[in-house]
Amino acid sequence: LYLLSGGVVAIPPSAAELRQRELIARVKTPITGCRKVAFISRKGGVGKTTTCLLVGHTFASFRGDRVVALDANPDAGTLGHRLRRETTETVATLLRDRRAIDRYADARAYTSQASTRLEVIAGDERSEIANVLGSADVDQAVALLERHFNLLCLDTAAGVLGSAAQGVLEVADQAVIVSAASLDAARAASATLDWLEDHGHYEIASSAVAVLNGIRVDSRGVDVERIQEHFAARCRACIRIPWDPHLDMGAEVALEQLRSDTRQALLELAAEIANGFTEPKQRRS
Repeated sequence: LYLLSGGVVAIPPSAAELRQRELIARVKTPITGCRKVAFISRKGGVGKTTTCLLVGHTFASFRGDRVVALDANPDAGTLGHRLRRETTETVATLLRDRRAIDRYADARAYTSQASTRLEVIAGDERSEIANVLGSADVDQAVALLERHFNLLCLDTAAGVLGSAAQGVLEVADQAVIVSAASLDAARAASATLDWLEDHGHYEIASSAVAVLNGIRVDSRGVDVERIQEHFAARCRACIRIPWDPHLDMGAEVALEQLRSDTRQALLELAAEIANGFTEPKQRRS
């Protein structure tokens, strides 16, 4: 109509279009230095690793700077299995060679890059190496990567008491608390917030974004609205991620193979995380 009318008739963007533009603009929020976002869950099997990876993909697909996801799970983390590997290097070899890594080109040799431009550093499945990944190792890895990347997504083991998880919490600027849409998973996630508040991480807890994964149309008697309200009152926000058949495969994950409502929920999640990019970095007590 705009072309046919010679520019006389112009249809303004819909509310949905304006909302989409707003979300993308928030995801593109400039970062000063490097921001570190920890993905945490007290309970295994709730989709924490997948959420970490997909949020990283979402950020990398819209931002023009460097985004990396690091597997900081010392117990055979699976982050590196969720995309096509370009290298056999791992966080263990990154740490081993850290003194020789001076430039981004050096660090790039230890990452696998997806089509979204997200880079991933895999965990090491060799138990004699993985078991020694502790707080100091996480600190050294992050100190190295923050010189070359603008945004770090840190995947952790289930729980918050392990040495590696403690290291992630010490370096993180923000946290994403991941839960399934079930009562026991929600209780575990709420207990995680309690633990953070009681152990010197009150700012991290209060500014966290909660995620409810795998929401189905039939919630099987679970009051998802009430769970969401609970976390929305305790955190910056609570985002629901719908169930998606592509994520049930447990193999390589690609944004373009997700349903549109799943991609939209991930965009909203990334935008909520990005709201924290303009806030001062958290000071540790």
